[in-house]
Amino acid sequence: MSEVAFERVSKRFGGFEALAPLDLSVGAGEFVSLLGPSGSGKTTLLNICAGYLAPTSGRMRVAGRDVTALPPRRRNIGMVFQNYALFPHMNVFENVAYGLRVRKVAPAQIEARVGEALRSVRLDDFAHRAPRQLSGGQQQRVALARAMVIEPEILLMDEPLGALDKQLRKEVQLEIRRMHVARPRTTLYVTHDQEEALVMSDRIAVMRAGRIVQIGAARDLYARPADVFVARFLGESNLVAGAVIACEGETAALAAPGLPQPIEGRAAPGLKAGDKAAALIRPEHLRLRAGGLPARIVERVFLGEITALRLELSHGVELWLRLFGTDAPSRDDIEIGWDRQDVSILPEQEP
Repeated sequence: MSEVAFERVSKRFGGFEALAPLDLSVGAGEFVSLLGPSGSGKTTLLNICAGYLAPTSGRMRVAGRDVTALPPRRRNIGMVFQNYALFPHMNVFENVAYGLRVRKVAPAQIEARVGEALRSVRLDDFAHRAPRQLSGGQQQRVALARAMVIEPEILLMDEPLGALDKQLRKEVQLEIRRMHVARPRTTLYVTHDQEEALVMSDRIAVMRAGRIVQIGAARDLYARPADVFVARFLGESNLVAGAVIACEGETAALAAPGLPQPIEGRAAPGLKAGDKAAALIRPEHLRLRAGGLPARIVERVFLGEITALRLELSHGVELWLRLFGTDAPSRDDIEIGWDRQDVSILPEQEP
């Protein structure tokens, strides 16, 4: 396991800036996800890490060693792709053994290490099957075993679950997390799926337009997003736009058009009176509250154990409320509220 550090790394393609100069450190054995929409620079940064792209400026270090100019074959990096990239003419054992054979590892060691790798992904009974005889989830686990068997300093994954159906994605997410906990590897994982990032990561770096907007543990980013962009990208969000009318210490008050009183909550750093902002209230933090704001249920969405309710306040503001199914009211006219500590006042994000 080795620490990976990007120091003021940037990338331009002609006049297009794919990556603005950025700094990022991934600790030894840490699982960091790069999360963001298409075009945010995630895969560009991953390809620079792998050595497939040279940065326009900046340096990359592994365990303190400058590897910026090293070719991919000398970086000892394992790579897992979205399309698996398995060799169709080789069986599972041969696919996993390929990297070891290229490195001229002794046959006895290959036998032992491939066997261990297949056991770690629970495919040791499938060693002699062809890739076409496996399900999508099994093929992805073969790709993981092939990347891990070479014992890389860094494991890179580029949207590896994108081709799987929803249920299978959930299963493989947990499988990857289980393997990481059992045997930590320095991992950089690219995804645009917030659930993947939340389930698997030690830390998440949210990217937008070639920049890291915010980085931190999943719980911290969910509870205290830096701005409206991060709030929207991590979890379901009620965002009420308005202007900051007061800001004192870590508390701010926001006036929103149509609401009879200001919304108070935790202030994002740097906010000041007069700023355009939005109040973030997660759907699970809304409460049915007698004497609260009057609201009308205009849509009910059954989600199994959870029911999502789309509310229209008498002032034209729409909010979503999530409740356990047994707690959902049968009537349409209700009163709602929230606790101040569950509200964040966030700066608007430029489009």
